[in-house]
Amino acid sequence: MTRRAVVVVLDGLRRDMVGPETTPELHAFAAEATSFAAHRSVFPSATRVVSSCFATGCMPATHGLQGNSVALMEDGRLVPRDVGRPDFMDHWRRVRGRTFAVPTMAERLARMGRTAMVFNNVSPGAARAHDPDGHGWVFHRAWSHGPGLRPLAGAEAVADVTLDTAGDARLTGYFLERARDADLAVLWLGEPDHAQHESPLGSPEAMAAVAGADACFGRVRAAAAPDTLLIACSDHGHQTVGEVIDIDAAFAAAGLKTAPEEPGPLAVSNGTSALIYLHPDRAGDADAVLAFLQAQPWAGAVLAGDDLRAVGQAPEGGLLCAVSMRSEDRVNAFGVAGISAAARPVVGKPDRLGCGQHGGLGTFEQMPFLMIGGDGFGRGGAWTERSSVIDLAPTILGHLGVPVDGCEGRALQDPRGV
Repeated sequence: MTRRAVVVVLDGLRRDMVGPETTPELHAFAAEATSFAAHRSVFPSATRVVSSCFATGCMPATHGLQGNSVALMEDGRLVPRDVGRPDFMDHWRRVRGRTFAVPTMAERLARMGRTAMVFNNVSPGAARAHDPDGHGWVFHRAWSHGPGLRPLAGAEAVADVTLDTAGDARLTGYFLERARDADLAVLWLGEPDHAQHESPLGSPEAMAAVAGADACFGRVRAAAAPDTLLIACSDHGHQTVGEVIDIDAAFAAAGLKTAPEEPGPLAVSNGTSALIYLHPDRAGDADAVLAFLQAQPWAGAVLAGDDLRAVGQAPEGGLLCAVSMRSEDRVNAFGVAGISAAARPVVGKPDRLGCGQHGGLGTFEQMPFLMIGGDGFGRGGAWTERSSVIDLAPTILGHLGVPVDGCEGRALQDPRGV
C-alpha cells in the first residue's frame, strides 16, 4: 500500500495554549504521538515565509523568499511587495526568472508521478508558496489551481470558504472529501491566527477560535487511516502588540531618508520584525543605518552579517539587516505572556494595539507546537531537542520514500539518532 502523509496546521497556535481544556483533540492525539517540546519557527516567524520553509525544507537564504513582505529590485529601484497577494508569485517569477531556488515537496512528488494537495485558509500568497509553479493542487478561497497551474473554478474550487472558524470547518469538509487519495495532504487552517490578530490573546473570542481549529483537527484525526503519518503543528506563536513603530519615519527624522522615493534605507514590516533594505547606490550609508538601529529602544535585536546568516537569511537583493522588535515576557490583560513592539507596514492595515502579532524572535512567537503520529514515532513520546519547520519536509518525504537531497532540515523519525 502506498504510504500517505497528512498535515494539519493550526495557524498561530502557541505551544503553551495546547492542553486538555483548550484543545481536547490535540491533547488526546498527544497520547498516541510524539510531541516536540522545543519546536521553533523560522525568521521572520510569519506564515508566508514559514510556508516556503515548510514546502522546501530550506531556510530563506536558500529558497529565496525573505519574508511575508519583501522588497524587490525592479528597474533599478527597491519596491516593497506584499507576498500575500494572489499574483505575487507570478510577479516574482517575472522579476527574477523563477520562484524558489529549490524544489518544493509538490515538485518532488510530481517527478515520481505522485500527488500533493494543499487546502489553505490563510493568505493566497501563503497558499501558493506551497506550490508556486503548479506541480500539484492548491485550494484557496481566492486562488485554486490544479497541475500546470490550471485555474479551478465553480465546483472544483473552494470560493465559498470564509476566513473564520466556520470557513475552516467548511474547508475541512472539502479536504476530507477530496484529499483521500493524495500522497501528501495538507490542511492549513486560518484560525486561531485570524482571531488573534483581531482580538486580545486569551480573550473569549481568541480562545473560541482555538477551540474551533482543534475541532477541525479532530475531524481529520478521526478519518485518518492507521498507517498514515499524521502531523499536527503550527507555524508560529503570537505576542501582544504593545506599540507600533514607523521605522521609515524614524529614518526620515534621523536624516537617513529625505523623501519616500529616494534610494535610502527601506523598512519592510514583517509584524514584530522588519527587513531593512539599502539600495546599492547608498551602500556607503550602511554603517550609519546600522548604528542608528542599534541605538533604538524598540529594536530588540539588529541582525546583520553573520548574525543575519545565523537566522537563515542572507544579505542579498539589497537586504542590509533585519530587526527583531523589542519583546518582553510580561502578561496582557488576560494573563497571556509576551508583549512586543510591531513595525508599521508600508501598505495595508496597521496592527491593533493589545491584539496578537508575530514575526520576530520573541519567546512566545517562536513557540509553535508539533506532534507527529505514525511509523517512526512513539506513542506519548516527547522530544526535547530543538526542531524546526524545515525538518518537516525531510520527515514527510522520508516517510513517502522520496529523496530528500538538498533539504537543510533533518528527518525527525529518530531524533535521538541525530
